Amino acid sequence: MDSILVRGGGELNGKIPIAGAKNACLALMPATLLSEEPLTLTNAPRLSDIRTMTELLRSLGAEVASMQDGKVITMASHGEINTRAEYDIVRKMRASNLVLGPLLAREGHAEVSLPGGCAIGARPMDIHTDGLAKMGAEIDLRDGYLYAKAEGGKLKGAVIDFPFASVGATENILMAATLAKGTTVINNAAREPEIVDLADCLRAMGAQIEGDGTPSITIQGVDSLHGATHKVVTDRIELGTYMLAPAFCGGEVELLGGRIDLLQAFCEKLDAAGIEVTETEAGLKVARRNGRISAVDVTTEPFPGFPTDLQAQMMALLCTAEGTSVLEEKIFENRFMHAPELIRMGAKIDVHGGTAKVTGVEKLKGAPVMATDLRASISLILAGLAATGETTVSRVYHLDRGYEHVVSKLRGVGADIERISGK
Repeated sequence: MDSILVRGGGELNGKIPIAGAKNACLALMPATLLSEEPLTLTNAPRLSDIRTMTELLRSLGAEVASMQDGKVITMASHGEINTRAEYDIVRKMRASNLVLGPLLAREGHAEVSLPGGCAIGARPMDIHTDGLAKMGAEIDLRDGYLYAKAEGGKLKGAVIDFPFASVGATENILMAATLAKGTTVINNAAREPEIVDLADCLRAMGAQIEGDGTPSITIQGVDSLHGATHKVVTDRIELGTYMLAPAFCGGEVELLGGRIDLLQAFCEKLDAAGIEVTETEAGLKVARRNGRISAVDVTTEPFPGFPTDLQAQMMALLCTAEGTSVLEEKIFENRFMHAPELIRMGAKIDVHGGTAKVTGVEKLKGAPVMATDLRASISLILAGLAATGETTVSRVYHLDRGYEHVVSKLRGVGADIERISGK
């Protein structure tokens, strides 16, 4: 397996272009199953998860083509659709479950394997299936597959009250409801920018949707959707990750395409820690104020709160803060698996259940560490940039699922980093 070698100690200065959002693109791609006409996505990220979704859609009968070095994806589902999403593909990625709603809406039945992905918590499917059941779907779990069938071959509008604001379930129900008979209301809906981006795309395809970005979304079902071209929203997690780079190392970095409204709660924590964020014509500029950063407490919450997908990176930063920080993870269990690896680098971290207490040290020390999931991978790389000596991050195949061209982007602002092939 490949590894990343980082030599720490230098400041970072320059510009980093931010890609389209992985999590948005993975929800947008299954929308092609809702129409026989082409759907084109621009500003697409070039990631292994996107290739996995491409493989899945092709297995279902969709045509998928990439252009402009993968930044443009054109899809069409005008032929016969296969309604069985096989385990061998679905197991690779949690977002594969997002084909369930579109398949049910278009074909009236589907067989979808239970999904896989990072080992950061159970993330059960019951909130998805309960919502679809209220829309008239009969769903049975057998041999690791969800067998779903719409009563009379057509989903029906319903009022769906989520027990918590699930992003994936909101996306699945939102897509399913576009072709359902009647009106669907999703209460306690997720409010993430990726939800708004999906709704924008579906509206461009002819869907009737109101309230996205609020806790209540209303969808009036239509008979059919048409083709569209849609630009994928900026990846707020990649944005937040690279905003932290000069906070670790010093210097000043401009994030091209960055927007504060995508990360308001995150930016507030950076300000409290002593990190300056300013808007520019091209994006956001970030620099650390004089001296060590200050300790801050962080609690992960659904949007517009602090993102769980930036918790690992923030923990790594706070390892060298002045004072003690408390991080509380409220979205996923098992999401402090990066803590033992940071401790190998000299961090002082005490984990109890969903809470981690981080006592800052003056400097981290380079060490061989192992990535346990996607966000842990990049947090260890950032920590290595600020550490003395060399840090080798192994098992970086996770990294390719969510960050495109990490080495070249960080090298572009002065980082001493290289990828070592495992051959």
